[in-house]
Amino acid sequence: MRIFGVNIPDNKRIEISLTYLYGVGPAVSKKALTAAKVEVDKKAKDLTADEVLRIQNFLEKSFPVEGELRQLVRRNISRLKDLGTYRGNRHARRLPVRGQRTRTNSRTVRGNVRKTAGSGKRKVDLK
Repeated sequence: MRIFGVNIPDNKRIEISLTYLYGVGPAVSKKALTAAKVEVDKKAKDLTADEVLRIQNFLEKSFPVEGELRQLVRRNISRLKDLGTYRGNRHARRLPVRGQRTRTNSRTVRGNVRKTAGSGKRKVDLK
């Protein structure tokens, strides 16, 4: 089954399956199911086309989801860059944005970049 162009797993409960959509977490998933009057414990493969349509319409009207949300986030980041804010500069330089330290532990943002001479090399046994 596909919702907003994303494949939803069939064998999981619909409450969990909806969280595969970008921008839909457990809380939003529960809200959507109660608004669409769909049982929370139902499996995704057991949904009728009408139920899927009701869920999709509710999500579309109430929350930015998938492509729309990705565009919104990208626009917000580019706005920060254009204004020249501190956060925008951190995004542009691909450094941590939310105040994390960078002397160590910023590998996830920068990639596994090792800039000091001996930090990435293996030790060689001398005989």
